[in-house]
Amino acid sequence: MAVVLDGKKLAKSIEEELLGRVEKFKQKSGRVPLLATILVGNDPSSATYVKMKGNACARVGMLSRRIELPQSTTTKELLDVIEGLNNDPSVNGILLQHPVPKQIDERAAFDSIALEKDVDGVTCLGFGRMAMGERAYGSATPAGIMKLLDHYNIEIEGKLAVVVGRSPILGKPMAQMLLNRNATVVICHSKTKDLPALISQADIVVGAVGRPEFIKGEWVKEGAVVVDAGYHPEKVGDIDLTVAATRASAYTPVPGGVGPMTISTLITQTMDSAEAHL
Repeated sequence: MAVVLDGKKLAKSIEEELLGRVEKFKQKSGRVPLLATILVGNDPSSATYVKMKGNACARVGMLSRRIELPQSTTTKELLDVIEGLNNDPSVNGILLQHPVPKQIDERAAFDSIALEKDVDGVTCLGFGRMAMGERAYGSATPAGIMKLLDHYNIEIEGKLAVVVGRSPILGKPMAQMLLNRNATVVICHSKTKDLPALISQADIVVGAVGRPEFIKGEWVKEGAVVVDAGYHPEKVGDIDLTVAATRASAYTPVPGGVGPMTISTLITQTMDSAEAHL
């Protein structure tokens, strides 16, 4: 029977540990760790995600400062807000909720976040440092996945990992983190030929494509580890888990697998940032 990689349970235990770290930080510094969240526009899903991140901060005793900007915000206006947060010593981490309205240069906005406050791991500089094995905050979702795999003692070294999706904040950093841990990595995308054949060889499959149940369960080989980083309104992920779960040796449920680890990693890295500047 497959092992369920329970991200909800692990995230809860990490939060219990963070409560102690936050309290110790408060006693030492007289301050409370603070995550600034920026929401541009009125996308209801984004608003929900930002609220969840604020709630997670509250559960561990951290502060969150919610900044809401109108749909009409320009790139310059957003950059000015980020610059203000970069220069504010009370702010330990900055989260710009993705996606932003189309008139904004999202990459310029991400890259304007100071490296030491890039707790969501979205900057090019942070990605480059992580890829080279240097110290940097990892992209929150892939870093959370790695933590989950490690917690359940999933072997990575020497395994063939297939990552489906190449987004800059999920697919690409996920592939790089697996490569850094000595997996053999194949990145698949919209131009990939014969996706089922590639997935059928994989020891580790990561669904990061953003399309509901796009990866069919019968493509997954017996005994593979299945990681589903997708979440859709139908409460399904990117992988057809009804079949994949019967073939896998371990899998992440949807919901309750990767999602809680993303938020857990974000607040943990905010705590790390606060402690680094004690």
